[in-house]
Amino acid sequence: MTTWIDTLNNNGAVLAEAGSVEHFGQPQAEQAAALNATILCDLSHLARTEAAGADTVTFLQGQLSNDIKQVSEHGSQLSAWCSVKGRVQVLFRVLQRGDAYYLLYPPALQALVMKRLSMYILRSQVKLRDASAELLCIGLGGVQAESVLEELLGVAPPAHTDAALTQQDVTVLRIMGTQPRFMLLAPPERMIELWSALNAQAAVTAAGAAAWELQDIQAGMPHIMESTSAEFLPQMLNLQAINGVSFKKGCYTGQEIVARTQYLGKLKRRLFIAHIAEHTTPSPGDALFADTGAQAVGQIVNAQPHPDGGCWCLAVIQVANSEAPVHLGSHTGALLNLLPLPYELIDPTKNS
Repeated sequence: MTTWIDTLNNNGAVLAEAGSVEHFGQPQAEQAAALNATILCDLSHLARTEAAGADTVTFLQGQLSNDIKQVSEHGSQLSAWCSVKGRVQVLFRVLQRGDAYYLLYPPALQALVMKRLSMYILRSQVKLRDASAELLCIGLGGVQAESVLEELLGVAPPAHTDAALTQQDVTVLRIMGTQPRFMLLAPPERMIELWSALNAQAAVTAAGAAAWELQDIQAGMPHIMESTSAEFLPQMLNLQAINGVSFKKGCYTGQEIVARTQYLGKLKRRLFIAHIAEHTTPSPGDALFADTGAQAVGQIVNAQPHPDGGCWCLAVIQVANSEAPVHLGSHTGALLNLLPLPYELIDPTKNS
């Protein structure tokens, strides 16, 4: 019987120790395809935790930053699990399949989620379990992603960001992107069929996790890693601009601080996209500095190599320093060239 790992290996995947796909033999070409063509990616670098039981919606509603009641088989969402101080511990993609909800996030944070989030269940009828082995996830993103997917499925894929559909045991999520992007979830046997059919398309390039994350960076969509957990308020990650936080849903862990930041308009740091003309790609949590002074003015959130050299990154930077030179690692380090965001930021003081 062919397994998922067999399928990836048979297609030339180079696997990391954790099992995620680093690349398919041509990392630079795969990065270029991420920006200019259509890529197919194994998303095993995302854990899939199932939350099921009669009280699941109520439980998640009291823990996460977004309105879980808006999640359905027709729509997913980004949602943050914050600390009592309002800092994002984990940023989830939340979706529904059947009667269960699934949380997608970096697997390095899975121990935190399973242990500490479970502490809040108490007597609620909710069970959290790792569903990663039985529900695989792949990504299809790029200029021809929509047409390729429609031809394969025989039905138009979701047309709007965060929209979803499930057909023949395949769940399709449309996610943020400057080009059409989709996440597909299915059981292993079905996913092997999907991968083979998609990878056979001439317009599609199999690519590693770095290429998918480069598209995330291009879209201005952050990921919280182990080194940046509990570092940022949701607004510092621009979650208010990308449907990652609700200000009308009521109470959840950290809600008072998040709401106060929004309505008082006192946000001092926010997320930027930047290019760094340096071959070494920084790590999440690496410090950023202004020309003068030894105190950090920001941190790297995510970064990936750019096919034309250097890297693209998402960085949280003090707004007051964003129009002056910002450097990586020290005040004399590599310079960040800030780029326009692909979405509009709303002035929190103008929100009702």
